[in-house]
Amino acid sequence: MEEVSSVSNIRDIKLASNGYRKIDWVKKNMPVLKALNTQFTKERPFTGKKIVMCLHLEAKTAYLALTIQAGGGEVAVVASNPLSTQDDVVAALVANGIRAHAWYGATEEEYRKHIHKALDFEPEFIIDDGGDLVSTIHTKRQELLGKVKGGAEETTTGILRLKAMDRERQLNFPMISVNDARCKYLFDNRYGTGQSVWDAIMRTTNLVIAGKTVCIVGYGWCGKGVALRARGLGAKVIICEIDPVKANEAWLDGHKVMPMKSAASLADFFITVTGNKNVINREHIPLLKDGAILANAGHFDVEISKPDLSELAVSRRLVRPNIEEFTFKDNKKVFLMAEGRLVNLAAGDGHPAEVMDMSFALQALALEYLAKNPRLDNHVHNVPEEIDNRVALMKLHSLGIKIDRLTTEQEEYLAAWKE
Repeated sequence: MEEVSSVSNIRDIKLASNGYRKIDWVKKNMPVLKALNTQFTKERPFTGKKIVMCLHLEAKTAYLALTIQAGGGEVAVVASNPLSTQDDVVAALVANGIRAHAWYGATEEEYRKHIHKALDFEPEFIIDDGGDLVSTIHTKRQELLGKVKGGAEETTTGILRLKAMDRERQLNFPMISVNDARCKYLFDNRYGTGQSVWDAIMRTTNLVIAGKTVCIVGYGWCGKGVALRARGLGAKVIICEIDPVKANEAWLDGHKVMPMKSAASLADFFITVTGNKNVINREHIPLLKDGAILANAGHFDVEISKPDLSELAVSRRLVRPNIEEFTFKDNKKVFLMAEGRLVNLAAGDGHPAEVMDMSFALQALALEYLAKNPRLDNHVHNVPEEIDNRVALMKLHSLGIKIDRLTTEQEEYLAAWKE
């Protein structure tokens, strides 16, 4: 690895030109973030403020970092997943004056070291993806607790961790739950995950989806999106759920619903998207059919039990980039994609730019909101409704779409309880 300077640790600064081309491409397809970039350049809401962003480091997140920088912020970035980092994009950020600590394929030790290096920047605000920054600050870097004034969290997994901290009164600065904004989960989680997961699976396996049986573990917004696209590709869909309401929803959406032990022997593809650990484990692995393909679309690589796969297999080998074959005593073979990591980014390019345009606009505006409201309580806060609606209207405007507005009479009617 090439140590670029005392403030950045990246693969190779000479890759920057290709990274710039990737960033230029997404700029053309992220009109809402582009408008905010223009606004921030004029208003400079982050002048004098240090921001650390822990995200999947590819072109779309790079444009978010550059937008925060355009607003006057001093920015450092670090990877939220070692297999989603694009080294050329990171090089482009460093060439543009942003500190970075990340490279593709970082070991667990390197990954943790990079997080600490990023936090050495002593940020005032953070943007997190999965909660690693928040967790590290609260457990190993507590000297920063008095410096960090707030942050925003991107993912379902991260929000689960933050809410657990909030319940136990362990959260020492306010965090905004970008994941719970309507303009995030309705579009990013559903349409973004739905498309990008199948983009990655089809690109990596080069197999047909039509006619196959797909088991999706978890029917939240991400699971709904993956199921919707599987159905559109001609697959038969099985849903495994623990929530009775979501199970009913899956059934009424036309999918089969059953426990994992029943589904294990039926599906050709398994996609986990629960945010929980060991949802496919040694209880299920012996039941899988020969040739079954396992992929994870949740944030951490714990949903498919890799230790159980390793212990039960008699041999393993890489058969294609991002596809590992596990052979068992009966000569049955099962395939794990992208080391069980987030498949749409570890084996693909992540969500479409047009979808992330809205999510990252929310992130940028959430950060501005934190900067303008320094006295928020140390809890998990929802994105203010006016920000959510603003992003939605900006997106419609970029598409040339107009909508109706309530008249004064209609507003008064909806607000009244008397005739």
